[in-house]
Amino acid sequence: MTHEEKKKLIVPNHRDVSIRRQCELIDISRGSLSYVPLVNPEDERIKGLIDRIYTDCPFYGSRRMRAELAQSHETSICRDHVRRLMEEMGIEAVYPRKKKGLSQGDPVHQKYPYLLRGLDIVRPNQVWGSDITYVKLERGFAYLMAILDWFSRYVVAWKVSPTLETDFCIEALTDAFEIATPDIWNTDQGVQFTSRDLTAFVLQHDVKISMDGRGRCMDNIFTERLWRTIKYENIFLHSYRSVDEARTGIGAYLDFYNNKRIHSSLNYATPTLIHHQH
Repeated sequence: MTHEEKKKLIVPNHRDVSIRRQCELIDISRGSLSYVPLVNPEDERIKGLIDRIYTDCPFYGSRRMRAELAQSHETSICRDHVRRLMEEMGIEAVYPRKKKGLSQGDPVHQKYPYLLRGLDIVRPNQVWGSDITYVKLERGFAYLMAILDWFSRYVVAWKVSPTLETDFCIEALTDAFEIATPDIWNTDQGVQFTSRDLTAFVLQHDVKISMDGRGRCMDNIFTERLWRTIKYENIFLHSYRSVDEARTGIGAYLDFYNNKRIHSSLNYATPTLIHHQH
């Protein structure tokens, strides 16, 4: 259980157990309840640059990221500093190895095989893909989770959250299952997607679970393309000040993405048209 999950167990006005005693019982410090991490403006600026570079070049590790920052953005910092910022953002170079950050797995959680190799995707709701990406705010950051229909590129549901806890993924799936259910749901092996609560919720709807090979983001290529589109056409064009502001702005963009934005890969139709005409 994460520190944030433990903090949610605290009952502020419990009749019999003081807050200090509750903290002792769940093994967290009393001071951490009111701790607000300081935001370094320069680090936040550099994170924004790293986010843009990584969106174009997800295969860049800390060494090449450092060089790109210096050459293209006149920002010189040491490699350890770059590595630390990338870890805080939950990103690292894409190649076959154990991943950290947003895609960090839990060795206790069950992993599922990749079911899409050689599969012809010929209709809506045959395969949905999901992933989580980092959203830069003016101070700090948030996380966006989306559920994408692979055939039509239609974003079935999405959620923005200030934390990486599993609850917001379940909330997004709840919204999605009110619209339809896919044959297969594909994700990476991140701890959010392998959690028992979430996988049980998916299996209850008779949906098969497929998971990418470890460190292979290209198994979920359609969702990776969605992140690039959202970032360049919305997130990078705005400076969202808060999670609520990001939620509103991204929601408006995704409505445009589904219903008005034409896609060359769909013969210049919209995702909504393709999703609902089949």
